[in-house]
Amino acid sequence: MNTVEKVKDFSEAMNIGATIPVQVAWQTSESQLKSDVLKISQHLKPPEIKLSQNAIKVLERRYLKKNEDGKIVETPKDMLRRVANNIAQADLLYDPNADINETEQRFYETMANLEFIPNSPTLMNAGRELQQLSACFVLPIGDSMEEIFTAVKDTALIHKSGGGTGFSFSKLRAAGSRVATTSGVSSGPISFMKVFDGATEAIKQGGTRRGANMGILRVDHPDIEEFIVCKQDNTKFNNFNISVSLTEHFMKCVENDEEYELLDPHTKRAIKRVPARRIFNSIVESAWKNGEPGIIFIDRINRDNPTPSLGEIESTNPCGEQPLLPYESCNLGSINLSKMVKPKNSNEYKAMSNEKNSTHCSSLIANCSFEIDWEKLKDTVWLSVHFLDNVIDMNRYPLKKIELITKGNRKIGLGVMGFADMLILMGVSYNSNRAIEVAEEVMSFINRESRMASSSLAKKRGVFPNNHQSTFSSQQLRNATTTTIAPTGTISIIAGCSSGIEPIFAVSYIRTVMDKDELVEVHPIFLEMAKERGFYSERLMKDIAKKGHICDMPEIPEDICKFFVTSHNISPEWHIKMQSAFQKYTDNAVSKTVNFKTSAAEEDVKKVYMLAYKLGCKGVTIYRDGSRDEQVLSTGDKKEKAKGNGQPMIVPRPRPDITRGTTQRVRTGCGNLYVTINVCNEGKPFEIFTRMGKAGGCAASQSEAIGRLVSLALRSGIEPDEVVKQLMGISCHMPAWENGNRVLSCSDAISKAVSTYLDEFKELEKFSSKLPNNSANIIGDFTPFAGACPDCGSAMELADGCLVCRACGYSKCS
Repeated sequence: MNTVEKVKDFSEAMNIGATIPVQVAWQTSESQLKSDVLKISQHLKPPEIKLSQNAIKVLERRYLKKNEDGKIVETPKDMLRRVANNIAQADLLYDPNADINETEQRFYETMANLEFIPNSPTLMNAGRELQQLSACFVLPIGDSMEEIFTAVKDTALIHKSGGGTGFSFSKLRAAGSRVATTSGVSSGPISFMKVFDGATEAIKQGGTRRGANMGILRVDHPDIEEFIVCKQDNTKFNNFNISVSLTEHFMKCVENDEEYELLDPHTKRAIKRVPARRIFNSIVESAWKNGEPGIIFIDRINRDNPTPSLGEIESTNPCGEQPLLPYESCNLGSINLSKMVKPKNSNEYKAMSNEKNSTHCSSLIANCSFEIDWEKLKDTVWLSVHFLDNVIDMNRYPLKKIELITKGNRKIGLGVMGFADMLILMGVSYNSNRAIEVAEEVMSFINRESRMASSSLAKKRGVFPNNHQSTFSSQQLRNATTTTIAPTGTISIIAGCSSGIEPIFAVSYIRTVMDKDELVEVHPIFLEMAKERGFYSERLMKDIAKKGHICDMPEIPEDICKFFVTSHNISPEWHIKMQSAFQKYTDNAVSKTVNFKTSAAEEDVKKVYMLAYKLGCKGVTIYRDGSRDEQVLSTGDKKEKAKGNGQPMIVPRPRPDITRGTTQRVRTGCGNLYVTINVCNEGKPFEIFTRMGKAGGCAASQSEAIGRLVSLALRSGIEPDEVVKQLMGISCHMPAWENGNRVLSCSDAISKAVSTYLDEFKELEKFSSKLPNNSANIIGDFTPFAGACPDCGSAMELADGCLVCRACGYSKCS
C-alpha cells in the first residue's frame, strides 16, 4: 500500500469524510502520517458539539474568552480545542516524541461528545494567562495571629485564581481562653471566621467564579455549640458552608446516650463533659432550620487517608467531597453516564448509529431499550485519568507549597454525572434496589479501571513521589486517589444531563424572562418519550412545570411515572442508600443533597444522619424545602418588642439571604418598569424590587422608594391585597397603555404587577386543592427551587450539596 492509499485508508477509518490534501502524501513515517491526518481532521470534520441553548448561554456567560471590552472572542469549539491542546502538552514532559496531536484530538472528542467534562477552572483557564486549573484547596489555620493572617492572604490568592477553600478552625483556642503573649483573651474561632468571610466578599473572583469556603470545627472543640448555630442569622457567613467534624467516639456516645469531653485544642485536656445527644440534637435542629451545618465523619475520612505519615486530614473542600491535607489541592472531572449506554440488541446499535434513523432512536428511548456500554465506559475512564493526570503538570499553582504537596501526591478526582438519566434509559427507577445495584456496579467498575489506568501511567511516568510513604506502596500508582463524586451543577448544564448522582430535579419547569415570556424547559428524554408515545402537548408540559413532577397525572403512562421520579418524590432514606452505594467504591467522598419536604420533622433529619453513619457515608448535606426562605431567630438573648402607646410595635421579618420570584415588565409613561416580586415559603409576596429601564432621576428613585415601602409593609404582615388597594389608581401627568389597560403611574404599575401575581397565585392554590391528599402540595410541601439566583434572578436548585442556577450557570461552589 503506498502512502497516498494509507492516508485515504486511515482517514476513512477515522470517519473524517473529507479529501486529504495530497501534500501530506510525501510523508513516509507511519507515526508522522497518523499525526498529520489527525491534525488535518481537526479542521475537516471535528465532532459536532450538540449543545442546548441553555448550555450555550452558560458558556457565553462564564467560560468563553472575552476581550478587554467584554466581547466574546471564542466559540464553544474554540474553548474545547484550547483546553485539549493545552492539557495534551503535558505528554511531552514524559516523552519528547509523544504524538500530542493525537492526544489533543482524543481529549477534544471526549469533551465535544459531552462524555467527559473537567472541573470549571480547567475549562475557564487552560491555555489562558491564569492557567489555574484546580477546584479544591485546603489551607491550615494555626493558633497564632501570624498563622491566621497568612491563611487569609493565601485564601485571597486562591480565590483570585478561581479556587474554593476549606479550613478547619479546630486548632484555634476557645473564646475567652488566656493568650500568654499579650495577657489578653482569645476571641475564638467564630470571630476569625468573620475575617475570612469578609476577605472572600471583597474578592468575588472578578465575577467568573465566586469565592466559596468550607468551615469545619471538631465536635469536641469547646466552642462547638456556638459554631453549630452561627449561620442561623442569615446575614452572617454568606461565603461559607459549615460542617461539624464528628468522631467515632462521639457517635457511640450519641447511640448510648452518654456524655463526652470537650477538649482544649492545645493541651488536649478535658474542659468539661456534655451530653452527646444534646449536641447532636442541636446539629439536627439547625440543619432542619436552614440546611446547615452539614456533618462529616472525620475518623472515617482518615481511615482512607492514603498518606497518613504526611499528616491527618482535618478539612474538605467547600462541598465536602474532597478531603485534603493542609496545602493540598485536587482537580476533578466527571463522566457523563447518560452517554455510556447502548441498545441491548447489537443490530439496534448499528441502526441507531445511522444518523438518518432518528425514528428508530426515538423508539429505543421511548422503550428504555438500553444497557451499560462497559467497553466505552472503560475507554472513557482511561482517557479521563490521562487527562486529569496531565492537568496536575499543566497547572499554575497559586502557592509554591501547594504545588509541592499536590505534585507529591498527585490526587485526582474522577466522578460521574447523568446517573439518573442512565437509569431512565435502562428502565430502572431511582428509588429501587436495582438502582442501588447499578450504582455499585458502575462505581466499582470506574474505581477499578481508574486505578488500573493510574498504574499504567505509573509504568510510563513513575509513581507519585510520596507513593513509598502511602498505604498503596505495593500497588505502584501514579495518583494517591483517583475517584471523587463532586458537584456537577454547571458542567452538567453544559453536558445536558442530570446532576451528579442526584435524581432529576424537575421533569419540566417554566423559566420567566424579562419581557414576561414563559419558556417551558422539559427533560429531553421525557420530551422524546412523550412525543414517541403520543401524550405530548404544550398544555401538559406547562401543567407538569407547575408541579415539577408527574405523580398522579392520568395522561402519563404508569411506567413513565415510575422512571421519572424527582428528588422530592424520593424518600430521604433512598437518597442516603444511593450515596452509600457510590461511597463504597469512591476513594474520596460523595457530594450529594438529601432532600426533605417542608413538612419534615427534626426527627426525620435525625434518622437520616444516623442511617448515613451506619451505611458508611463520609458526610451528609440535607435541605428541607423552603427552609432558607423562612424567618430564623438569631442567637443571643431575645429582646422584647418595643411598645408604643401601650401596644406592641410591629417588627418586620428579617430578609432571608435567598428568596425566589419572578419579574414582570409594565409599560409606563416614564418608560418600561420592571417589577420583581419575591415570595416567602407560602408563595405570598414578600418584597418588591423595581427597575426603571434606562431612565433615571425622579422616576427611578421614586419607584425604588415605593418598592422599599411596599417590601416593608409585606414583611410586616400587611396583606398584599391591601397594598394593591392603596397604590392602584394613583395617577401622574404621563399615563400609558399596556395590553389594553391604562397604566396611570409607576405606583399604579406596581399595583397591577402585584395584582397579576396574586391572581396567578390564587389559581395555583385552587389547582393544588384539587389534588388527592397524598399528593405533594404545590404551594407548601413542594417547593422545587431554593431561592432566586443572585446573578439573573431565576430559580435555583440545591443539588450535590451546592446551590446552582440552571438558567445562567451561577454556582455557589462549583
